[in-house]
Amino acid sequence: MALIRWEPVRELGTIQSDMNRLFSSFFDTPTTANSRMLRRWIPAMDLVETDGAFVLKADLPGLSESDVNIEVADRVLTISGERKSEHQDRKAGYYRVERSYGSFRRSLTLPEGVDADAVKATFANGVLEVTVPKPVTQAPRKVQIAVGSVPAGDAEAIEGSPEAPAAEAPAAEAPATEAPAVS
Repeated sequence: MALIRWEPVRELGTIQSDMNRLFSSFFDTPTTANSRMLRRWIPAMDLVETDGAFVLKADLPGLSESDVNIEVADRVLTISGERKSEHQDRKAGYYRVERSYGSFRRSLTLPEGVDADAVKATFANGVLEVTVPKPVTQAPRKVQIAVGSVPAGDAEAIEGSPEAPAAEAPAAEAPATEAPAVS
């Protein structure tokens, strides 16, 4: 009889994969409708950010553009549709159905300021591509600081506040040296 070394880490990995498979099958349990088994179908989607837009690509094999709805409301992009079953009842023999059918709905929250009218969609070869232009953000405006004397009308507003008389406010005297350079 050969001795086999027990490796608990490998056993934990096996248990984990078995549990993952169990939970995946539990939450993807087919439901019955009209005495037919339906599976939940969620199409695969990619979201890519480019310099000027967000591009969403969804694999929707077997669908046409009339089977898909795209809506933008309150900064939420929603893609929904339905893939109809091509299921045939066969009386003799065995067969297996692995392709999933049914309706789907995917929603993505868009950034603030996205123009809903600028969203474009194309559909070719079973791939839906939705382009959402990035919102126009205003660059911060640089304010120039004027160097020199303060205009005469603004002198009182800068020196003191209306609540405190000018005599009570401490006067800050600058030494008679060169001003530091601001970089």
